[in-house]
Amino acid sequence: MGFKVIKRKKNRRYRGSKGCGGGFRQKRRGKGNKGGVGMSGTGKRSSQKMQHGQIVAKEHGFEKYFGKSGYTSASTAKDKKDEMNLDDIQKVYGDKKEIVLEGYKILGRGEGFKVTIKAETASKSAIEKMEKAGGKIIIKEVPIREVKKVEKKVEAKEKKK
Repeated sequence: MGFKVIKRKKNRRYRGSKGCGGGFRQKRRGKGNKGGVGMSGTGKRSSQKMQHGQIVAKEHGFEKYFGKSGYTSASTAKDKKDEMNLDDIQKVYGDKKEIVLEGYKILGRGEGFKVTIKAETASKSAIEKMEKAGGKIIIKEVPIREVKKVEKKVEAKEKKK
């Protein structure tokens, strides 16, 4: 008659050990992806690879490896209008008689078609194409205050010259 063998559970055996069935130690140490090929896994602090990256960046016309370059003044007016071409309008709106596109600038790519479009602004080519096809682009009237602001800016620039 034999005696009973008491077998310890594996999870008790793994407590506090480096192995624990985790395989390669680097995989389980909680430091993320270390990379693979080329510049992968460098992050911001891998200076040994960044030195090579700076050389490559300069070859391609960049000053630095990281970051933005240049600045835009906060007072610079940015064009915030959305733009839409004639061919896109035709695809989206199809056979409607009147299309209202507030806040949009109509551009002239595509063919004109017979419809009335109400928009913020439009390019010369878009207006010409629509008129040839028998359509119309109605441009939103600009309030007098805004026209005066623009005129003042133009006058100020002319005085500086």
